[in-house]
Amino acid sequence: MKNLNICIIGGGNLGRAIAEGFLKAGLPAGKLVITRRRPHLLEDLTKKGVRVESDNAAAVIGADLVILAVKPYQAEGVLQGIRSSLIPGQMLASLMTGVSLESLKSWLPETVIPFRVMPNTAIALQESMTCISAPDCNDEQKEVIQELFETLGKVIYINEELMAAATVLGACGIAFALRFIRAATQGGIEIGFGAEVAQEIVAQTVKGATELILQTGHHPEREIDKVTTPKGITISGLNAMEHQGFSSALIQGLLVSYNKINNG
Repeated sequence: MKNLNICIIGGGNLGRAIAEGFLKAGLPAGKLVITRRRPHLLEDLTKKGVRVESDNAAAVIGADLVILAVKPYQAEGVLQGIRSSLIPGQMLASLMTGVSLESLKSWLPETVIPFRVMPNTAIALQESMTCISAPDCNDEQKEVIQELFETLGKVIYINEELMAAATVLGACGIAFALRFIRAATQGGIEIGFGAEVAQEIVAQTVKGATELILQTGHHPEREIDKVTTPKGITISGLNAMEHQGFSSALIQGLLVSYNKINNG
């Protein structure tokens, strides 16, 4: 990874998060270029040694990997703007929701290899769940991209038709999980804790629950069974939540977000 020259087109929230994640993972700042129309907004990265550019076409020169972190509606214009600066063998990773590999290939030179990459904002903390689709890459390129993004969390390769679902479950899922944390914190305040203490308890509890699943591979219900006893307080609370539609509301939220991606 440390020998890879990386250019991030788009220094907004996601582009910045990726840059910060790479720096924490040990990528030398001198190997990283990031662009933004108003470069002064990335002054903190400049101070760390990252090159900040306002000219996308100039930024991609010499890059082994170009990461596109702009809005989907900007895709064609941005790619047309850098097309003449791209060279054979460069890889391009698109983080744009809803922009297909077919569209990317129509805007790119044939010799540039496109990837669709869907991380989430935990990438800045090296805790992303990143889904990748790249049927046209070779094994070496696949390994390079996987190793790179594994420095920022977990990585899986999926078929492109699952990208919309991956966006909802992995990227939007950050917001859904945080909404649970907020609601549980509010409940904690109701039963007596101060806001900061309630949030700390809830956040650590959620982190622990997550690690139980990730480290054991158990189905969630297996771990739930360990803390539910006959006529106990846990099962009473769970049943009350289900009566209010907890699981169905979450599933419906996922479906609404998924349908919005597919139907616009």
